[in-house]
Amino acid sequence: MKVLVTGAAGFVGQAVCRRLLAEGIDVAGAVRHSFNLPEGVEPRRIAGIGPESDWTATLAGIDAVVHLAARVHVMRDKDADPLAAFRQVNTEGSLTLARASAKAGIGRFVMMSSVKVNGETTDGRGPFTEADLAAPVDPYGQSKWEAEQGLAGISAATGMTALSLRPPLVYGPGVKGNFAALIKLARLGLPLPLGAVRNRRSLIFVDNLADAVAAALRGPAISGAYLLRDGEDVSTAELIAHLAEGLHRPARLWPVPPSWLGLAGRLSGRSAQVQRLTGSLQVDDSAFRRDFAWTPPVSLAEGLRRTVRA
Repeated sequence: MKVLVTGAAGFVGQAVCRRLLAEGIDVAGAVRHSFNLPEGVEPRRIAGIGPESDWTATLAGIDAVVHLAARVHVMRDKDADPLAAFRQVNTEGSLTLARASAKAGIGRFVMMSSVKVNGETTDGRGPFTEADLAAPVDPYGQSKWEAEQGLAGISAATGMTALSLRPPLVYGPGVKGNFAALIKLARLGLPLPLGAVRNRRSLIFVDNLADAVAAALRGPAISGAYLLRDGEDVSTAELIAHLAEGLHRPARLWPVPPSWLGLAGRLSGRSAQVQRLTGSLQVDDSAFRRDFAWTPPVSLAEGLRRTVRA
């Protein structure tokens, strides 16, 4: 089997390529440049991902596609029309690739979607499942949901097996963004007002996500969308304690009531940031485990240890 991985030089892409290579799979990486590609990945250069992209040469000799490249979620999008910008890459670009893959006779297409298709919080309810109605609240989540719907239509019309994977927050060595900021706070050992936070958050270690992609490629020919997670959920306070332990730092967590934190967020204009620290976002990944006989190989505790040590 030869697999084309888009976004192969990225945070998740590198982990996926390494996992597939370890299984003896030939891997080609669709990238703008070959920097940061894992050794053994054949670079196939592309100009970009959009509705006008020509994938004919890139897909030559390919048996399956793992589509990871995307316009990623950003906190403060400065684009004049964020939804249009996300749609151009995440929706129209993804579906252009999917149509080209089906036309080339490729049998399996795995697309990385996001839990943001389901929504932003599970406060006051149980974990998200695949049976829940989609409820994206931002342009990124909306573009991913539209891509999922289009991909399902292409699969039904052509017979190409198509899977959309919806991970929650992905962490691991080299992670950036909010998770990297949490690691920095844990390393500093400063007092944090999160000791009374009892939320529950699902996460997934990047190597577990890569293993799930490999399972999706070798598993039964099932099309649809699946949620993923490590297997155990944590509160923000527990997460910081894990990070501090891995860094050999004390976790100084003050028990400030979450309602006070919410008020502080509203007064400072940072309600969204506070909600991510105090709110819950859980997923039920039992469907993927059942259908693909999958168990994440790395525990949450071990994944966090590897992340902070890196």
